[in-house]
Amino acid sequence: MTRPITAGIDGTGESLAALAWAAREAVRRDLPLRVVHAWRFEAHDAVDTGDRATQEQWVRTSVEEAVRAVGERHPGLAVTTDVLEGDAVETLTGAAADAELLVLGSRGHGRIMGFLVGSVGQQVIVDAGRPVVFVRAGDQASDEVAGHEIVVGQQGDPEDSAAALGLAFETAARRGATVRAVRAWTLPPVYAYSPASLRLLDEAGGLEPYERKALAAALAPWRERYPDVHVIEHVEMGSAGQVLLSVAGTAQLMVVGRRARRTAVGARIGSVAHGVLHHADCPVAVVPPARAD
Repeated sequence: MTRPITAGIDGTGESLAALAWAAREAVRRDLPLRVVHAWRFEAHDAVDTGDRATQEQWVRTSVEEAVRAVGERHPGLAVTTDVLEGDAVETLTGAAADAELLVLGSRGHGRIMGFLVGSVGQQVIVDAGRPVVFVRAGDQASDEVAGHEIVVGQQGDPEDSAAALGLAFETAARRGATVRAVRAWTLPPVYAYSPASLRLLDEAGGLEPYERKALAAALAPWRERYPDVHVIEHVEMGSAGQVLLSVAGTAQLMVVGRRARRTAVGARIGSVAHGVLHHADCPVAVVPPARAD
């Protein structure tokens, strides 16, 4: 089954940048591009917004214009469009299920601004079983040049970040880019030490050497699979979010895994993904623990 690169658009500058990014990535991967727009009929007494048919026509016209611009830039790219009436989260999550990547626009910095449409992006991250890439309005093709790295966060055991590492190495191989694999570490509380963990630390020569060996072990299978990809192993003491953001200025794409869950007050993603999404200027790919085929 050939999975498309899918872009969710809503007419904003952020979503149009996401569409442009998705088109370039589809060309690199020789995959089709799917463009999805979710809309709902809205009637306002104070403003003449037209009937359902009129609003749908407005939506379809804006989507057609966006797709036409993509076709002009990439004449050989196969593009399909779907204008679907319904809930944005459900529509985009459904679109992600059939996609290689789902690409969305991401709005400004800080806690006040949300993703795409309010908290839609965050909810999609929680529900999507495929990687979701967030792109800011200022993103340009010129950012994807030599010297700009694919930065990927690695933490825990090798299997914990295998999906994120796989996406990072695959993308780097297609772009001729360097992978900077970042593993951050902090001093654990004293009660977290066990005889077994103390023995491992002693064998490794201390905490930082232990972290370096853990990163090297996680990278080993990907180095073997992608021998031509240059890799920088970055081990630094600090919180994972802060360390990743400290190298974001050199990144053309940042890849992080996610730990997402639903609570009584709504969708929640891990603190690392949350921090990077809000503060990194480069596109950010959030990868679920396992990528279904």
